Amino acid sequence: MAGVNLGIDFGGSSIKAGLVDVERGRLGETISVPTPVPSTPHAVVEVIRGIDARLPGAAAVGFGFPSVVKQGKACTAANIDAAWIGADVGALLTEALGRRATFLNDADAAGLAEMRFGAGRDVPGTVLVLTFGTGIGSAPFIDGKLLPNTEFGHLEMRGGSAELWASARVRTELSLDWPAWGARVSEYLAHMERLFWPDLMILCGGISEHFADFAPFLKARAPIRPAALGAAAGIIGAALAAA
Repeated sequence: MAGVNLGIDFGGSSIKAGLVDVERGRLGETISVPTPVPSTPHAVVEVIRGIDARLPGAAAVGFGFPSVVKQGKACTAANIDAAWIGADVGALLTEALGRRATFLNDADAAGLAEMRFGAGRDVPGTVLVLTFGTGIGSAPFIDGKLLPNTEFGHLEMRGGSAELWASARVRTELSLDWPAWGARVSEYLAHMERLFWPDLMILCGGISEHFADFAPFLKARAPIRPAALGAAAGIIGAALAAA
């Protein structure tokens, strides 16, 4: 199918994938499968092979993953199996699937989608895309150009990593209500503003679908928007990167 790529978004509990019209940013058929345990490179590649068989016809494949990615290799493993470090994932997928596969940071993927088709479309200046899930991912853009592989979720807050204070996982583990979690996110966003003075902040991840519940508890100088593409941003952005 011309102009259609397969986008894959790796998560701690599930791997989501879909066929994407990369010219229009439209998501077609999607599937979600449990993340294997342990989630080693070999196990995940086998799952992706199965996904590819269930969603045939894509010209290329994009894989968004929670790691710093350099020259197709995973360099960090903060919330994933340590066996990923040093793995040439781009080459593994290309060999397994028999066609070109692009490997990139998952927050960068979501950011690419939101800047092209979503809440950041045509927004100039500094836009900070933040993903809230198992950790906190980040993707800063300056006049639409991405600075890849940032790790703003690991900035120090309250004596530890910021994502240990304000991620969506922390909300679930501590059974925080929306006001309590919103206050934590607001504190984190204030930290981002002191460092980067963004013109817009976009909040991504599944939590964006609950934006109305916690938005009243956020305080920031810059406008804050939920991901217009919702939880699909990572899938669409991965497919875009493969294009």
